[in-house]
Amino acid sequence: MIRRASVAGSFYPAKEGEVIKYFQYFSEVFDKHAKLPEIATRAVIVPHAGHIYSGFTANIAYRLLQKSGVKHFAVIGPSHRVAYVGSSMCDFESYATPLGALQGDHEMYAKLQERFDLPCYQQAHAEHSTEVQFPFIKYYIPDAKIVEIIYSDERPQHLAPVIEYILQNPKWGVIISTDLSHFHTLQEANRIDSVCISGIEKLDVDMLHAGCEACGKIGVEAMLLAAKKLALKPVVLDYRTSADASGDTSRVVGYLSVAFL
Repeated sequence: MIRRASVAGSFYPAKEGEVIKYFQYFSEVFDKHAKLPEIATRAVIVPHAGHIYSGFTANIAYRLLQKSGVKHFAVIGPSHRVAYVGSSMCDFESYATPLGALQGDHEMYAKLQERFDLPCYQQAHAEHSTEVQFPFIKYYIPDAKIVEIIYSDERPQHLAPVIEYILQNPKWGVIISTDLSHFHTLQEANRIDSVCISGIEKLDVDMLHAGCEACGKIGVEAMLLAAKKLALKPVVLDYRTSADASGDTSRVVGYLSVAFL
């Protein structure tokens, strides 16, 4: 079973060369103004808008994952199109990207399935929140293997043990996908997003419920619960909005990347 691309050509370029140009450009711009942190991480939060808008922010996290040496990842994101109860995980043999196929991690799938018995709702996996991560993974870690977990009406307390279990294996990593607030003015977005950022930095899930409007808040909260259990420290890598790319400050979307140490 192959996980075919559903948003290639819209959320990110459908051609390999164009994808690579994006990633190279993001890295060049970053390196002109900052230095990549000297940190090791196996768990990150990244945004999932079109690469032209949120790719710069995500790219920083993937450069750090590249340095980690980890080759096995669970990519976890919210369902935007299909509603159901719980989380879905399917045993895909491969995941299509413009840079070539990403291999599915059958061993991780089998171990997670044995322990957590997650159903497979295949229609839910035509999902951009996870798919926009696949080209990054293929580019920075070409021999990576992944599983994709899409949640809908899920409790963070149910998802957190999955993340904990994954991160207890030093050869496995977790990629949590979320955007922040949507379609506020830039000033209002900055205010709302500061609630999310403070909650993440303090590992305070109550703060997330005090005004954070992240579309993947369930995944973020689950990550924070797992981080507290595993004594992980969050480090904010980048925050910006769609206004940085579009110039439109009237209706923006917020983007954040975080590494957990």
